[in-house]
Amino acid sequence: MSKIEEIVSTLETRINKVLNRMEVLKENNQKLEHQLQSSRLELQEKENEITSWKEKYEALKVANTMLGSDNNKRETKLKINSLIREIDHCIAQLSE
Repeated sequence: MSKIEEIVSTLETRINKVLNRMEVLKENNQKLEHQLQSSRLELQEKENEITSWKEKYEALKVANTMLGSDNNKRETKLKINSLIREIDHCIAQLSE
């Protein structure tokens, strides 16, 4: 009987160790899931910020083009020509 008691005791010890390890792993998993969720939110915020900055950059680029900055003379001329064509088209439609 003493042999069986030793086996049972060893088994209980091992089972307790496995259960403890499982609890530790569950806690680690929850922490990692929380970190993942936080990282996803942060990533979404950064993507929104990037989109916002891209829109601001495009608006600034258009504004500089309209003002005729030295860097964008060609773009300015193209934009003016495009606006003139649009105005001519509108006048033609009003004339009809």
